[in-house]
Amino acid sequence: MGAIELKAVEKWFDDVQVIKGVDLQINEGEFVIFVGPSGCGKSTLLRLISGLEEASRGDILIDGRSVVAAPPSERGLAMVFQSYALYPHMSVRENVGFALKTAGKPKAEITEKVDYAARVLKLDDYLDRRPKALSGGQRQRVAIGRAIVREPAAFLFDEPLSNLDAALRVEMRFEIAKLHQNLKATMIYVTHDQVEAMTLADKIVVLSAGRIEQVGSPRELYERPGNLFVAQFIGSPKMNILPCSTSGDSFAIEGHGSGGFPHSEHDATATKIGIRPEHIDIGPEDTGHVHGVIDVVEYLGADTYLYITPDEMETLIVRAPGSEVFKEGTRVGLTFRDGHTHFFAEDGRAIR
Repeated sequence: MGAIELKAVEKWFDDVQVIKGVDLQINEGEFVIFVGPSGCGKSTLLRLISGLEEASRGDILIDGRSVVAAPPSERGLAMVFQSYALYPHMSVRENVGFALKTAGKPKAEITEKVDYAARVLKLDDYLDRRPKALSGGQRQRVAIGRAIVREPAAFLFDEPLSNLDAALRVEMRFEIAKLHQNLKATMIYVTHDQVEAMTLADKIVVLSAGRIEQVGSPRELYERPGNLFVAQFIGSPKMNILPCSTSGDSFAIEGHGSGGFPHSEHDATATKIGIRPEHIDIGPEDTGHVHGVIDVVEYLGADTYLYITPDEMETLIVRAPGSEVFKEGTRVGLTFRDGHTHFFAEDGRAIR
């Protein structure tokens, strides 16, 4: 249970189209994360799946059954929102079991399911407390507990950790990962946080302006982005992009002489070269493919990020070991490691 399929789904608000013909297959038990910039349509797409928004065109199937005309209550899904929305006058036990109580379920069944959810979420010691006596992370676990007791076909999460501080986000990210391992349930999760997407997802769906740019595992998207948008959106810091040209059987970085990057025949249309910060080696000024000045040094302990401005080009970001010491104002040479460069055509398409 829990396979979800979207077929040519569109959503219009009056004359504005916000979801533009989305096709997507979500397999049973997968943890799928929607990411993209603000306004790209990721939350709207989640609400279309849940039934909180009505699709303008297309079809939505849950376990092979079309639900595009079904109300949220008949889709067998459970949604966890950014806001906990707990009843302040009820205990944790009452909050978790409230949906079952209103559905008229037997008291023994409610108790059994609430106790199970509490064990899974480590809420056993808090069942008699009210929400005001809980931390933000504990309140979000209660909200997730309300979803668990319903035994849904799939869980939908709409930026559930965005109201938490940094430490609690890390803790809750671990809790949600363990929850998915234990329940083996289908989960769809919306976030703008790349760390959440990269660490939690089996499959990431990258959205832009209401369209899917690329679907794949975190590793696939990071190592083999399909276009410039995905290349620069996935990864923090983002991929460095430089203009390049071709000459004979090699690429050259514009303004920096011959780069000597070998390429095959079909690569000849590339106009951009990309390199991630960790795949750039720093050396003396007279070495490497690009030369520039270290403008800013950000020491983060295990890593150091260097912001380097090459001659007549935009700033590049280089990731170096934290054990190495760098001084601002130093001129350096940057060498791009073989096998880690990415090439893109004029239209932004990745060239394999």
